[in-house]
Amino acid sequence: MKASYQRYILQFKRPSGTSRGVLKTKETWFLKLEDDQGNWGLGECGILRGLSVDDRPDYEETLAWACENISWGLPKLYERLVEFPSIQIGLEMAFQSLEAKDPFQLFPSSFSEGQAEIPINGLIWMGDKAYMKEQIITKIAEGFQCIKMKIGAIDFETEVSLLKFIRSEFSPQDIELRVDANGAFTPSEALEKLKRLSDRQLHSIEQPVKPNQWEVMAQLCEQTPLPIALDEELIGVFSSEEKTKLLNTISPQYIILKPSFIGGFKGTDEWIELAEKKGIGWWLTSALESNVGLNAISQYTFTKNSKLPQGLGTGSLYTNNLGSPLEVSKGALHYRVDEDWDLTSLKL
Repeated sequence: MKASYQRYILQFKRPSGTSRGVLKTKETWFLKLEDDQGNWGLGECGILRGLSVDDRPDYEETLAWACENISWGLPKLYERLVEFPSIQIGLEMAFQSLEAKDPFQLFPSSFSEGQAEIPINGLIWMGDKAYMKEQIITKIAEGFQCIKMKIGAIDFETEVSLLKFIRSEFSPQDIELRVDANGAFTPSEALEKLKRLSDRQLHSIEQPVKPNQWEVMAQLCEQTPLPIALDEELIGVFSSEEKTKLLNTISPQYIILKPSFIGGFKGTDEWIELAEKKGIGWWLTSALESNVGLNAISQYTFTKNSKLPQGLGTGSLYTNNLGSPLEVSKGALHYRVDEDWDLTSLKL
């Protein structure tokens, strides 16, 4: 067996705003395995610079090392790469793809056969009030029943007024509203802002304060009028002991699982098992991967049988994404079996 990799820069159709800045491009790495019979498998190492725990100077060196030692097999490589979750999932995808009858059917199900859909949230990126309002109207017109709005970068009163606008038109039964603060609130202001937001009858808020403030977050989760979902808080928590300690200390209402950030499918399985033991809810979210990574994560997500809308609507963000059968329609992700994959832009 041999392995190779390629760096690929995804270009946003429109710069996308978060509380950490505006995204114009997204770096990703593709990993290809080939065996002696001519079979191949494809994976994606979905790193996000500035956020992924494996955003390190030795990233490419480590990826090259993994390719050179591919004969070790997945279990051994996975264990050695515990500090590189995006490489872990790239390897998981590539090995699963290689072993599958169809390299793009990693987790065969009624979803990947085009017979079922995955409800997803419509993502509202940060921008000025007019742009955000335009996005909200568009997402609702497109049939989304769950809207996720990023907050924390513009004036808080403006953000509250946008939520008020949605609620004036649509009840919680019509539209589920989630907000994602990406750690934008200070500990001293967070609870008051949560109270203000709860007046808009929201489903939940992601990561109100910056991660690694466990006691602050624990107090918020205890006092909050609005369910709190941990997101960035899970990044860099590697051992099952540390995961258990985090959940026991903070006791969040939800956790949000991004496989590329938390040890791939195996790491996500562990988080789900620990959360369910404590009665903590969860859903999955892609982390701006290309359609290769989104395909694998979506197929995996369907097998977990979550009843909540998932965060898997990022495939249409890029001008140069790889052509795929994935399509968002009427607030859900579909796999169109009559559509083909187009990998012509890859040099693997």
